Amino acid sequence: MARFRTTNKLHSPGAMRRSLSFLPTCIVALSLLVLPSRAQERPASPRGEVSTQIAGSWGDDGYEGGKWVIIDYGRPILRGRTGMFGEGANYGQAVKSGAPVWRAGANMSTLLTTEADLMFGNAHLPAGQYTLFIEPGADKWTLIISDHKAKPSGSSDADGIWGAYNYDPGKDVLRAEMTLSEAPFSFDQLTFSFVNMSQSRGTLAVMWEKELATIDFMAH
Repeated sequence: MARFRTTNKLHSPGAMRRSLSFLPTCIVALSLLVLPSRAQERPASPRGEVSTQIAGSWGDDGYEGGKWVIIDYGRPILRGRTGMFGEGANYGQAVKSGAPVWRAGANMSTLLTTEADLMFGNAHLPAGQYTLFIEPGADKWTLIISDHKAKPSGSSDADGIWGAYNYDPGKDVLRAEMTLSEAPFSFDQLTFSFVNMSQSRGTLAVMWEKELATIDFMAH
C-alpha cells in the first residue's frame, strides 16, 4: 500500500518565518493609525500646573510640614503671533477677549489652591481654592484672587464662570500690584513659575511673549 506524506504548510518553519515577517509591518501600520488620532485629541492650549511647598523644614526624616501652593491653568501658545498684549489704550484688550479681566490662561478659569495662609504685600489670603485673574496694564499688572467658581466648560450648567466672562469684582478676595518688566527672550507658551523660593517665601512669576510680571508672597 502506498504511503502518502502530508505536510502542514501552516506550521512549517518557512511559513512561520513568512508569517512573522509581517508583524513589524502590521505594528507600524497600526501605530500610524493611532498617532494622528492622539495628536488631534490634544487641546490647542494644554492644561498645565505649577506647584511648590512652603513653611516646611528639612530634618532627619526628610522634608516635613510643607504646605502646597498649586496653580492650574490653560497654557496658550504664540504659534508665531507677536504683539499679543498690544500697546497704548488697547494694551491687554486682545488677551481679555471681551472679558472684563484676563483669565491668565485659556479655556477654564485659572485655579489657585493653597494649603497655607499667604500674604501678598499687605493683603492676606486664607488657605483654600480660588480663581486667579490678572488686570494687565501697560505699566503694571494687578493680580486678582477671586471667590468665583470655575465651570468645566462654557456650556456647563454648573455654578461659576467660564474663563473670565461674567467676572464680578464683588467676589474679589485679594488684589495686589505686580511688577512688570521685559523678559530677556520671548516665551512661546504662557508660563507661571515660583522663583527665588526660600523656606517661607518666594516670588510668583507670570511670563508670556516678552512680558514678565512678578509678585512676592510669603506664608502667614
